[in-house]
Amino acid sequence: MATISIEGMEFHAYHGCFTEEQVIGNTFIVDVHMDTETASAEQTDKLEETVNYADVFHVVKEQMEIKSKLLEHVGRRIMDAILDRYPEIDIIELKISKLNPPVGGKVYAVSVTMDNIDE
Repeated sequence: MATISIEGMEFHAYHGCFTEEQVIGNTFIVDVHMDTETASAEQTDKLEETVNYADVFHVVKEQMEIKSKLLEHVGRRIMDAILDRYPEIDIIELKISKLNPPVGGKVYAVSVTMDNIDE
């Protein structure tokens, strides 16, 4: 068993409850950690025996291109899309952060971290 992580994926996207956020957009950072069995890949050195992190990046990118109001909604869509593509993933943890959120003051980021442990 191993954890495959993709950290610091950066996207300009149009998520938020305010109209301006859905027009102007913002910068988002996504981190994904996936626990999966890697014994076969460790022995065979074959990409098809493990989770292809380049493919996962494109799954995340596709989901980030779909407008949503809530980070929770975006995060759930991303996790579901990854798990649909890679059902061999046992546990997935995702963190999505919105940089410089419009909260009426200086805030570096707001984040939502979620997983599929209780499912």
